[in-house]
Amino acid sequence: MSKYAHVRNLILLRHGQTEWNAADRMQGQIDTDLTELGRQQAKEAARELGSRNAIAIHASDLRRAKETAQALGDISDLPVITDPRLRETNLGDWEGLTHLEVDADYPGARVQWRLDATYTPPGGESKLEVGARSLPVVRELYNERQDWPGRTIILVAHGGLIAALTAALLELPPENWPALGGLANTSWVQLSSHGPDIDRPGWRLDVWNAAAKVAPDVQ
Repeated sequence: MSKYAHVRNLILLRHGQTEWNAADRMQGQIDTDLTELGRQQAKEAARELGSRNAIAIHASDLRRAKETAQALGDISDLPVITDPRLRETNLGDWEGLTHLEVDADYPGARVQWRLDATYTPPGGESKLEVGARSLPVVRELYNERQDWPGRTIILVAHGGLIAALTAALLELPPENWPALGGLANTSWVQLSSHGPDIDRPGWRLDVWNAAAKVAPDVQ
């Protein structure tokens, strides 16, 4: 038996490009679609991740994540299970505004949001709240998927959520959450759980911001 047979591998994949990504417009939980480039990115990521011995694909229920996940599901012959807890950060009053518009209307706020995991955009939610709502998804899979050890589960979601969930899994103190920077479209994060049980999962960060075209040899 391999010495890694007990290890649970988790890949967190960001969705492909949307028109709003290209325009530097704050999406949050607004339900936008992939561009043609975004669809191509999804296919490229699927070809790379399709060989990762995945047993399940879970995705945000927002269209940009679902469509990205479906490209992977088609290659892996796995159903895509959607979960609203994997939605992007609720950005409240910022949703629909460009970065420049937010900076003009809320001077300094976007910088504070980047650097402070406790900061809440007006009408939205903080990074800590995003981590708290998404962490139970992984804990439930840990309990329910007895076939996970030695295999991989893939979650397809959003850049802000992936950073927050990663920080929550690693149990980072809030002041260290901003150390996890942004993710490119269809880049992914890989973590592995080496602990004995759900209360001591021993999550490790193995890969950050890998991409099929940029670094296809990252494992």
